[in-house]
Order: sequence, then C-alpha cells, then structure tokens
Amino acid sequence: MTKLDLKKERKDLYLPSSALVSEVEVPAFKYLMFDGQGAPDGEAAQQAYQTLFPAAYKLKFLMKAKGHDYGVMPLEGLWWADDMGDFEKGRRDRWKWTYMIRQPEFVAKKDFNEVVALLKEKNLPGLPKLRLESYKEGRTAQILHVGPFAAEGPNIQKIHDHINKLGGSFDGHKEKHHEIYLSDMRRVSPEKMKTVLRQPFH
Repeated sequence: MTKLDLKKERKDLYLPSSALVSEVEVPAFKYLMFDGQGAPDGEAAQQAYQTLFPAAYKLKFLMKAKGHDYGVMPLEGLWWADDMGDFEKGRRDRWKWTYMIRQPEFVAKKDFNEVVALLKEKNLPGLPKLRLESYKEGRTAQILHVGPFAAEGPNIQKIHDHINKLGGSFDGHKEKHHEIYLSDMRRVSPEKMKTVLRQPFH
C-alpha cells in the first residue's frame, strides 16, 4: 500500500520561501473543521485541538483499513474578527477562528460520519462542532515564517505590501488570514517553529 503524502504533492503550498512572498492558486480541498472564538491558548481552542486530532487519526486508521494510507496533515487556522483592530490591540477574547486539518479527496461524508460515531464513546465535548467541508482560497500570497507567533508581524506586512503592489485587495473577513502550523508546538522551541502565513486576495 503506497502512503500518500499531501505535503510532497504540493510543495508550493507547504514549503514556500522564508525570504520572498510567493503567489499561489489554492484549489478546493477537504478539511476537518472546527469554529470558535478566543485566544489560541484558551478553553475553546483547547476543545478544538482535543477534537480535531483524535478525529484526524481515527479517520486515518479507518481509511487505512479500507485500503488508503496517508500521513495526517498539520493543523491550520483561519483568523478574523468583527473589528480587525482587535488583532493589533491584542483583544484575544474577540478573535474568531476556524481550526482545520486537510483530508485526502477520497475521504467521504460517510467515512466522517463513521468516525464521529466511533468517537462518541470518548465523550468529547467539542464533537458536535466538528464538520467535514470543502474550502477554496483561490489566489493567495504567502511566506514561510520561522520563529514565534508573536514575531509574525513583519512577515504579515510583507504579504500585505506585496498584495498592494499588485493592486490587489482583501477584506480580512471573507478572505481570512490563514496559518499552517508545520511544527509541533509541544516539541519545537518558539524560535525554530515554522508557520506558513497566507492571505487570499482579489
């Protein structure tokens, strides 16, 4: 059984340059998704992590039993706020997010439903919020950030400057700031963490 590696299939999406902003067209992909609000270390976010990862691994083993093997993808996050100034002002309780983990296209709704049924015995409080959904970003600008999350500002500005030079725009709500967490935050020191920063625009 050949093991599918979705990151290697599209290196342009998961291994961008850390020096220059690049543009990429991101097609529709399937994701396990979980919506919430609050700080990344808050209770709602913890509930999201504690639901998404068990579901992603349970789904992987279910699909392997059905003849499909693949590596579990990293956690991703879409970020926005009703007032985008809440990010600059550090009002973390007002931050809105969708955490998600990409799934292979052969994962079907019936497979997802089977996993949800299996996870019910674990009494995960966030399980009702979990969903399988397709999400398409389209035209985006991105860069690889190496370092702590608190130091993302200059790289985010590089992305915004690049979009402005192209005459592009985004509203921050429909076209949400996107982060892909390539490093395991539990095992990698903050200065070595790798995060893809991405902004869709038109």
